[in-house]
Amino acid sequence: MHPILISAVSGYFLGSIPFGYLLVRAFRGADVRTTGSGNIGATNVARTSPMLGLLTLSLDVLKGAVAVGLALTIFPGTRTVAFGAALAAVSGHIFPVWLRFRGGKGVATGLGSFVLLTPKAILLAMAVFVVMVATFRYVSLASVTAAASLPVFALLLREGDSPVQIVLVSLSSALIILKHRQNIRRLMAGTEPKFKANRK
Repeated sequence: MHPILISAVSGYFLGSIPFGYLLVRAFRGADVRTTGSGNIGATNVARTSPMLGLLTLSLDVLKGAVAVGLALTIFPGTRTVAFGAALAAVSGHIFPVWLRFRGGKGVATGLGSFVLLTPKAILLAMAVFVVMVATFRYVSLASVTAAASLPVFALLLREGDSPVQIVLVSLSSALIILKHRQNIRRLMAGTEPKFKANRK
C-alpha cells in the first residue's frame, strides 16, 4: 500500500475520534451536540464543564500530533506524506464517519497536527489566537484568524520544503475556516456570542 494512502487513512481515523462527544456522554450522560453551539469541540464542551473542555482540547491536540508522528516515524524522510496525514487528521475531526460526518471545527487537531511540522508558524498562529481572544473575546474570530495566518507564517518561515506542503497546510486552514462559516455570518451580523465558560 502506498505511504500516502496509509498515512491518509490512519490520519483520518485518528482525527475522527470524537473525544468531546465521548467525554460528555461518559461523564455527564448527555449528548454535547444538543447543547450550546452543538459542536463536539473543546469550546462547546467547556460550556458544560471546563475540566472536560480542557481534557477534550488536550486529546484533540494529541490525536493530530499522533497522526503526524506516526507518519514521520513510519516514513522518515518523506515530510510531504506527514503533511498529508495532518490534512487527513483535520478532515477526520471535521467529518467523522462515526457521527455521520458532522464533527468539530478542527482547530485543536490542526494545532496538534502541524506543531511537529511547522512549529514556528504554529507558535505565531497561537500568538495571533491569544491576542484576538484577549482583545475581542470571540473564540471563533480568533480561530479563523489564526487558521488563516498559519500557511502565511509557514511560507514566510520556509517551514514547507515544497509548494505541495504549503498547499496541504492551506487546505487544512481552508477546511477550518469553512467550518466556521456560520460563526463568520454571526460575526458580520453582530450576533456571535462571546465565550464565557460556566464554572461547573
